[in-house]
Formats: sequence, C-alpha cells, structure tokens
Amino acid sequence: MIRWRKGTVQGVRREWPGAVELDVTIDGQGARALAYPSLVGRPEPGDTVLLNTGALALGLGTGGYAMVVAVPDRLPPDPDGPGHLVKARYTPLQATVLGADEQDSPHHAVLADADDLDGMPVLIADLHSALPALLSGLLLDRPGTRVVYVMPDGGALPAWFSMSIAQLKAAGVLAGSVTTGQSFGGDLETVTVHTGLLAARHVLAADVAIVAQGPGNLGTGTRWGFSGVTAGEAVNAAATLNGRPVASLRVSSGDARERHQGISHHSLTAYGRVALAPADIPVPDLPGPFGARVAAQAATLPDRHHRAAIALDGLEEALRADETAWGVRMSTMGRRIDGDLEYFLTCAAAGRHTATLL
Repeated sequence: MIRWRKGTVQGVRREWPGAVELDVTIDGQGARALAYPSLVGRPEPGDTVLLNTGALALGLGTGGYAMVVAVPDRLPPDPDGPGHLVKARYTPLQATVLGADEQDSPHHAVLADADDLDGMPVLIADLHSALPALLSGLLLDRPGTRVVYVMPDGGALPAWFSMSIAQLKAAGVLAGSVTTGQSFGGDLETVTVHTGLLAARHVLAADVAIVAQGPGNLGTGTRWGFSGVTAGEAVNAAATLNGRPVASLRVSSGDARERHQGISHHSLTAYGRVALAPADIPVPDLPGPFGARVAAQAATLPDRHHRAAIALDGLEEALRADETAWGVRMSTMGRRIDGDLEYFLTCAAAGRHTATLL
C-alpha cells in the first residue's frame, strides 16, 4: 500500500538532469526525497511537499527515497508542446510525451516504414548497473563507437532516476537514450522496444544499442517472477529486426544468494527459455574453479546461441580508469568493483565481444 506523508524541504542535496535530490523532514525526522521537476515542479527550501514514503518504509536499497508527488502551493506550468503518447498510464502522475514514432513527430516519416536494424549489434543485459561496464569493454577496443541506450519498462519508469545515464552522456560516451513502453524521460520516446531500437539506429544514428532495464530490478526468487525476463524478449526483438543480439550474462561471486552465484538463474532463464532467437553469448575467461563453474553453466544454454570465450586482459584496468574518468559509480546491488569483480568483468567482456562485430 502507498504511504502518504507531508514533509518540509530543508535543502537541495544534489541534482542531475531531470531529478532533484532533497533533504526533507517528515514527522520531525530527516529523510532523503526525490523530485522530478517536469512532473511536479521544482521544490524549494521551506516548501511543504506531499510524499509517497513507501520505498522508505520498505527499506529499499535502490530507490530508497521518499518520492515527491506534489508541491501543493506551487504547481508546475502546463506543458505547451505536441505529444500524444501517455506513459505511466492511468496513474496519478501519467506523463504525456511526444513519441518519435507518433504522427506529430518529425521522425515519424523515418520510422513509419523502418523495419531493419541493418545488422546493428544490440548488447543486452539484465541489470541497469551493467550499463557503464558494458560501455567500458566496448569503448576500450572500439573508441568513438556511437552507443544509444534503449530502456524498457521492467525497472524504473522515469529515465531521470538514473544518475548513470546523465553521467555517461555528460562524459560523451553515451550518445543518447530512448525510453520505451511505459518508461519515459529519454531523449526520444517510443511505444515499444522494437521502435526504440529502430529509433536508436535511424534517428540517433547508433552504431550499437544497449538494452537493459532501468534501475530497480524486481525479483521474487522464482524461476519466472523477475523483471529481467525482458532481456530474453530484447533478444527476440533485436533478431526480428535484423539486428545482432549480444546477450551479456549476469555473473556474480559476491552475491550471497545461491541462485545468483556463477551465472544467475535470471540469465539462464531469460536466454535459455525466453530468447527463442539465436544470440551471441560472451563467456568470460575467468580463472580457477569459479571460472570453470561459469563455463559449465554457460554450456547448458541452448545450442541455438553462439558462445564465445572472451579474454579479460586489460578490462579491470579499464573499468577502474573509466569509473574515475566518467564520474560514474560502478556498483551492483551495493557491491563495488572490489566486491564483485567478476560481475563487472563479465559485462565488460560482452562489450569487448560487441566491438568485434563492428
């Protein structure tokens, strides 16, 4: 159930494109809150704000903010541009946006008959935290590659929630973003992952598209009850449009849950059962018994996929250097590079393999 509270804004903690992080007091206690000015206006110190505190009550690691629903005494201005796509539909904060694929868009003519990705590599991952590591491996071997992030709606709906997108764009290593389905806030908006991929290729001129859900992966510990099934669906979408799907494995040695040790059951299900089209599956050449475990798990994936062994030389150094150079925090489930190196190396290896396809 939603938990509603009123709070008072004490100050701005930090901000990035599309989002403002605030210090607020709620019932006399300090807390962090997040506002999306395009939806609710920009809260200022001293404002009374209406908050959804459900994430705070659950103690969520990702998204553990009170979310600003409204600034009752100062409403945002009405939007005055075109746009007929409604996203987060029939929720109190539904957003009307201009879709790249809708009739009023300047890109409609390009996308109306678009049906082919021209063999563009589509690099697919389960978690949003993979994004900077995928880029690190790709750009180490193919600097200057034009990469566009395509965001499905399995995790966060507002792309503004992701500091990584903003930081990677500011660093010049991510050319743009496309939000698809119910997600919104990208440089382009589209109705489906299919049109999102086509927009990445034909409107934003991507050499490579990366598809990974936004922050806030949801899992239930069951075979099918996790939001990352969208990774398998993205393989099918990319193949349908004559793209080259590259399926990045979710690998961990730092996750305490057995189902995520080695290759996560999320990857084994998404690529083994959901992805019916063939994909390249880069398998990192990890050392020792853990590497042998990963290789054995990868061997259980269907023969329709192409498994490629990937050398890891130079990737750890690139990950650490890029984290500093790009100003982005490489972290997954609260674990940094030293806490789960194999996770980040596996993502970087998928990026490295993608570089060979260009």
